[in-house]
Amino acid sequence: MSKLVAIVVSLAFAVTAAMALAESGSKGTIKAGSSIYACSCGAGCGCGTMSNNAGKCGCGKPMVKTTVGKVENGKAYYRINGKEVSAPVAGTYVCSCGEGCPCGTVSQKPGTCGCGKPLKKAE
Repeated sequence: MSKLVAIVVSLAFAVTAAMALAESGSKGTIKAGSSIYACSCGAGCGCGTMSNNAGKCGCGKPMVKTTVGKVENGKAYYRINGKEVSAPVAGTYVCSCGEGCPCGTVSQKPGTCGCGKPLKKAE
């Protein structure tokens, strides 16, 4: 019985650690009150590109500066042209710069980071 408890505790620890690493690597520091650049297309666009730097989003449109109102259930909520829009904080694609890159770009579609480098598939 003690082996089973040890295995369950170890598994729970591993899952928690993996989730923490995945979140920190793919969502950067997006939190309520953060100034970000986001896709300007609005609710109908599925690219969900967000970055700390200005640039173009996954769908090719220019990103606009906005402020995150809240982050809930894995999504950041912000306003574009007066309408609330949301996008996942964990992108399917992330900046390819690696650790320490300040752009923090995440997107649901391939494209280019806010820092100009290509996005890569999130791991």
